[in-house]
Amino acid sequence: MGVALTIAEFSMAAFGFLLFIAQLAAHRIGLWIGARHAACQPNPEAVGVVVGGMLGLLAFVLALTLSFANSRFTEHRQGGLEEANAIGTAWLRAKAVGGPRGEAIAQLLGEYGQLRADFVKADRDQTLIDALNQRSGVLQGQMWGHVTAIVREQPNPVTSALMTALNDTFDAGTKERFAYHITLPPQLFWLLMGLTLLSMGCLGYQFGLKHRSFPVLVLILTLMWTWVIVEILDLASARLGSIRTGSAVYDWTLQGFKGGVIVPELP
Repeated sequence: MGVALTIAEFSMAAFGFLLFIAQLAAHRIGLWIGARHAACQPNPEAVGVVVGGMLGLLAFVLALTLSFANSRFTEHRQGGLEEANAIGTAWLRAKAVGGPRGEAIAQLLGEYGQLRADFVKADRDQTLIDALNQRSGVLQGQMWGHVTAIVREQPNPVTSALMTALNDTFDAGTKERFAYHITLPPQLFWLLMGLTLLSMGCLGYQFGLKHRSFPVLVLILTLMWTWVIVEILDLASARLGSIRTGSAVYDWTLQGFKGGVIVPELP
């Protein structure tokens, strides 16, 4: 899958074009072989049953990979929402605790939220991703040091709630990082590629036995398969193509920090 990902990183359109050409080539090879075997008078009905079964299996694998890709996209989106909400909750509780350490935690959470937004928006630059994760770990250590001191100085339910909120924030960050780490399994990807090319070749073989080509229909079918496969790869890969979850939820949370917390006076 490494070569395919390299091409997809360069351009999803280039990956789709190469896949389209490969399918047409497989079909033409099958058409040529079928035309040569037509003189042997094989049973075209039996060939049609086999080809129909292969196309049905290909449709099943497409549905399977599409379901997998949709689950990954949903995990990315839901994980981002949960992490942004956790950051916002921790910030509110840090403000409620107040004091120098509470304000320090709130300030660090603002920087941490921006780092997490940058992590979501990052492309497949592993150096940048590693740097963001390393900086996030440093900020987590600093915030945990502050909250540890607060809990030791003021062991009460309010400070314990702040500690719980920070712990939930860190857990949500790990969950989101893990979700972005999971991609389409290479075995499933190559199974899809192999079945696609083999099915197109066998379809060409069936047409070759009958000395029919149907070029327009073949082009439409090839374009459909290519489009679906490209969209599946885009959907399953968090940092490829144009289908992204975005960082809007993080931006909204950070915008809420700008207003601060104003404690009104009692009438």
